Amino acid sequence: MENKLFVGNIDWNTQEDELRALFEQHAPVQEAVIIKDKFSGRSKGFGFVTLESAEAVEKVIGALNGYQLNGRPIVVSKARPAKPKTSRSNDRY
Repeated sequence: MENKLFVGNIDWNTQEDELRALFEQHAPVQEAVIIKDKFSGRSKGFGFVTLESAEAVEKVIGALNGYQLNGRPIVVSKARPAKPKTSRSNDRY
């Protein structure tokens, strides 16, 4: 998790290969994913980039946080672990 970055404020038309290419200018990338709505298939405007090494994380954040990608300033920060999902059903009797 220490080599995974959260990328926010991504333009809806940005493709994963564009995101990967941008980050690879600064460090080798293991994976670049833009999160999409499971029903419409549209981008949710954020994603994650996993770098090959944790050492490059701070350098990449410094270089790309606020960078204009397709007309929007992206937000780049360390990814945090997902919160455990809670049941939405009412399990009480």
